[in-house]
Amino acid sequence: MDRKPRLLFVVHEALFFTTHRLPIARAMVQSGFDVHVAAPVEDDGPRRKIEATGCTFHPIPLNRGARSITGELKLVAALWRLIRDLKPDITHHVSMKPVVWGGPLARLLNVPAAVFAITGLGYFFIRRGMVVAAYRTLIKALFRFALHHRNSVTIFQNGDDRDLFVKGGLVEADRVAMIAGCGVDLVEFAATPEPDGVPVVMFPARLLGDKGVNEFVGAAEILKREGASARFVLVGRRDPINPTDIGQAKLDDWVARGTVEYWGFSESMPATLAQANIIVMPSYREGLPRGLIEATASARAIVTTDVTGCRDVVRDGANGLLVPVEDARATADAIRRLLADPALRAQLAQRGRAIAESEFSVEGFVARSLDAYRKVLPRAALP
Repeated sequence: MDRKPRLLFVVHEALFFTTHRLPIARAMVQSGFDVHVAAPVEDDGPRRKIEATGCTFHPIPLNRGARSITGELKLVAALWRLIRDLKPDITHHVSMKPVVWGGPLARLLNVPAAVFAITGLGYFFIRRGMVVAAYRTLIKALFRFALHHRNSVTIFQNGDDRDLFVKGGLVEADRVAMIAGCGVDLVEFAATPEPDGVPVVMFPARLLGDKGVNEFVGAAEILKREGASARFVLVGRRDPINPTDIGQAKLDDWVARGTVEYWGFSESMPATLAQANIIVMPSYREGLPRGLIEATASARAIVTTDVTGCRDVVRDGANGLLVPVEDARATADAIRRLLADPALRAQLAQRGRAIAESEFSVEGFVARSLDAYRKVLPRAALP
């Protein structure tokens, strides 16, 4: 080969790549690979951060929430041209659209090796109804074609998603790798003592119905009516292209009524988490939520739901409390219990930090990701 081996990442969001996959890209650059990243352009900040690692960035017309035929055809055409022209030795497709559209193209264009990351199944696998079921059938067919690339490995973050794909024939069991989450920097996300004063109960996620924001606010309303001494805080961005985005009017109403405070999107989650006493994310389904891993590493007691992904990070009674999904009352009960028992919070926090150190370090995540690459790359390509 007269050039460096070439890796192409295809991802649904540049910001997501900087928070979830940048350490792998950096490791691959250091290993001698020519690394390229294809993602839609939201703003220049994530793009600059990606390029600063030595990667080449390629903007693509991927709209996460759109489902127009024209838009999807534009995306497919752009990916076709990019893969055809770059001729990567390996592609790494992260999340649903990059897998279901980029994966089949990698197969059709004879990319020698492919890695797929299933980071969560989202709206079409949570919701019910005839239209959603029709989309789900199509998506499964595309998954099946993509994941049967002749030299590929598919990474799952939790056993439930893996079993769903294997039992459904979407992927072969011997082409699967399990990597829990995306790892966090345990120095950056250090264990810090709880702040003094009125306890802060924090929801750190996008403001989506499927993330459980309505149940969080419902729990806040219950506890405030009971006279609980606590501040309830939302930290995260809206996502208007997601079908379960809460909308600006609802957010403004919650804040105006004094139910919650809205701190917006945080550029420094370690400092933000340090201001919280309890973390709450009553999500409906996850791959493996980074927000909960960050909270665990930061030594915070957690309330979350007993659903796929969330229970893979939070073990009931060990580093947090699990509650039923879509249950604001149960969420309120768990928060009340933690508010009343600082010693329990400290116990859960200490155990959570230990879990983060043993299971969720960024170094471990990178090492396991490179092991997945070695399954499909020639032995000499990656030390």
